[in-house]
Amino acid sequence: MMGFFKAIAVMSAVMFSQLVAADLVIEVTDWVKDPTKIAIVPFRHEGVAIDQDMAAVVAADLTRSGQFEALSRDAMYSSPSKANEVHYRDWRALGVDYLLIGHSQATNKSVTVEYELFDVHRQKSLIKSRVGNRKGSERAVAHKVSDSVYQRLTGIAGAFSTRMLYVSVKTFPAKNKNTPKQAYQLILADADGARAREILKSSEPILSPSWSPDGKQIAYVSFESSRPAIYRQVIATGEREKLTNFRGLNSAPSWSPDGKRLAMVLSKDGNPELYVMEVATRKLQRITKNSAIDTEPSWMPDGKSLIFTSDRGGRPQIYRVDLSSGATKRITYTGAYNAKASLMADGKSMVMVHRDDSGYHIAWQELATGRLIILTSSSLDESPSLSPNGSMLLYATKYQGRGVLAAVSLDGGVRFRLPSPSSDVREPAWSPN
Repeated sequence: MMGFFKAIAVMSAVMFSQLVAADLVIEVTDWVKDPTKIAIVPFRHEGVAIDQDMAAVVAADLTRSGQFEALSRDAMYSSPSKANEVHYRDWRALGVDYLLIGHSQATNKSVTVEYELFDVHRQKSLIKSRVGNRKGSERAVAHKVSDSVYQRLTGIAGAFSTRMLYVSVKTFPAKNKNTPKQAYQLILADADGARAREILKSSEPILSPSWSPDGKQIAYVSFESSRPAIYRQVIATGEREKLTNFRGLNSAPSWSPDGKRLAMVLSKDGNPELYVMEVATRKLQRITKNSAIDTEPSWMPDGKSLIFTSDRGGRPQIYRVDLSSGATKRITYTGAYNAKASLMADGKSMVMVHRDDSGYHIAWQELATGRLIILTSSSLDESPSLSPNGSMLLYATKYQGRGVLAAVSLDGGVRFRLPSPSSDVREPAWSPN
């Protein structure tokens, strides 16, 4: 059940690409105690009209992080766009710690923002910078500003400019007592759920989207002929190719840190086992040989070993296997069910699906000590995916009877949901950059 047994599902898909009308909806549910108060003044604009309120995008980004509380525009005494227009006394009176101002310019080909961040109490400028992109990329420009402000004030790299993949599922009423029909889409969107577009469309389930480490390619499983197969696709062009077409199971692709290999699960030799493929040559190396089900591989940062889920001990647990020697070691012992693990960037800890008496949760575990912390409180959580800055993770869960995406900070203090107004959503994969 859950992520462990999804490896045996059969997939079917048809290539399709279009804009998706219904974006995910952001619902922040938990903030840190005493979030930092920041005022983000509407940017003064010059030139060709633009479709986005970029200051509002920045405010939404910082608010979603749970670390900041943005001052309402209605409460602002003024709208400065230059340093000499800033009156610190007014902003101190409003209880603001930091102030962000800026002005944008646009032509038919490009858009730029010049922005400045101030420490209100110390009355000094912290950042003065400029960022630009092609016309129509206003949200991307705003996310860059958010990343800059977030890193300056928290010391952690921002992840607002990143993207995510997820699967959207729509169910249509059955006709003449037949089984209800479902439509599946693999969606690519900004980290805030905006600018969603369809990568893949199918009348059958889609599983296991995975990013290459440079963020330019993805891998996923599709069934377009008579058996499931693993595909590779280039994001920018839509070019795709079939990498496996073996009899039986072809599932759970996972890119190596250097982007040259894919770990995967194949049952071509009878039992679900781990394999590693050299993408350029299609050469396969069999990694495991066991009568149990081995699935859900994920790479250690050095690219020399994998962690994976196996029931070889009787129930699903996380194991580590050395690629050169084949030496295998169990690394989870707390609880009767641990699955779908992903390593932190430093390789010292991981996140995974952990079951206790209250259900399936997302948990963090330190590898050296086995210390485990449960991060979520809902009962049907699965498919954890880490942000590239290591501060947050996305996961799939149930809320009010529907599949939704949710996010939680690694300290458990910040949480938000991303439900879709028109479908169930699942299988999130956060981009590496």
